[in-house]
Amino acid sequence: MTAYTLRPIGVVRSALRDRSAAPKQGFEGAPEAWIELEGDFADGLDGLSTGDAVVLITWFHESRRDVLKLHPRGDPKLPISGVFTTRSPDRPNPLGLHRVTIHEIAGTRLRVSPLEAIDGTPLVDIKPVLAESADS
Repeated sequence: MTAYTLRPIGVVRSALRDRSAAPKQGFEGAPEAWIELEGDFADGLDGLSTGDAVVLITWFHESRRDVLKLHPRGDPKLPISGVFTTRSPDRPNPLGLHRVTIHEIAGTRLRVSPLEAIDGTPLVDIKPVLAESADS
């Protein structure tokens, strides 16, 4: 198989410092956080506005990459499932998907919420939430 390289475009700055303290999903009480974009990517923010819903794609840098089966949500009462049926951060390519709202844009920094990614998590991409998919 061909290997591919991802280049982070920024980093998450959050009060969440420890993976075990982070909610499983943003809607489960995740705080606001700042996204710090690398300067080379500043022009890519053109057209984004306060109030926009976007999907952040992150790289879960502290995740295990050898997990193929697990108890969903880490709950041993739930039957073991294949990782591709879960949102677990432990997976062969630990990409995180986070639907957030932009609350502030300050140069190359975005204040967003809710974001369950921990401080220092690399940001891989930002994508708009399309009106056609806003309810899904």
